[in-house]
Amino acid sequence: MRKSPGAPGRPALPMEEAVGAAIRELRQREGLTLAQVSEQAGISRGMLSKIENGQTSAGMDTLGRIARALGVSMSMLFSKYDVASSAAQHIKRGAGMEVVRRGTKSGHTYHLLAYDQGPVKLFEPFLITMTDDTEQYPTFQHPGTELLYMLEGVIEYRCGQSTYVLEPGDALTFQGEVPHGPHRLLQCPIRFLSFTVYPRGAE
Repeated sequence: MRKSPGAPGRPALPMEEAVGAAIRELRQREGLTLAQVSEQAGISRGMLSKIENGQTSAGMDTLGRIARALGVSMSMLFSKYDVASSAAQHIKRGAGMEVVRRGTKSGHTYHLLAYDQGPVKLFEPFLITMTDDTEQYPTFQHPGTELLYMLEGVIEYRCGQSTYVLEPGDALTFQGEVPHGPHRLLQCPIRFLSFTVYPRGAE
């Protein structure tokens, strides 16, 4: 049986259940009702109940709004899934949390492969999947340095005024402030890793 990191002898909770349990505990600690938190977070009471019970996964935007409604940092929502500082964080294949990003509506699927346990976001690693070339893709800009590493398919990726054809095994590194994003999907399905390292103090 897989053990919970940092809690020997206890079974590990799936991420959705761990996050939901932390939200429920924080809400009850503050003496808040489902209705009060859902109203402040701008989501339905039913959705908040499903999140608390681990019946659905919430995107990072939704979790951020819940954290603000509870008056805590987002890292607190992962407190029941955090690992001890001396331990590793093991995400099984297919178990990364699916989150919503600007590209979601354009056919991107994002799976978060790790998260920072501290109050400051230091990095974000994503497995990104793209299966359809029928959309017009958005342009992204953000703090930090981003590295893409191709796993499957072929994509023409735009960075500033240049485009780059990326095949499996290729890597592309750039400053996040430079406008960037997919230009053309040349061979689907496409899968690549995206690692963004943020400067100290970035949110």
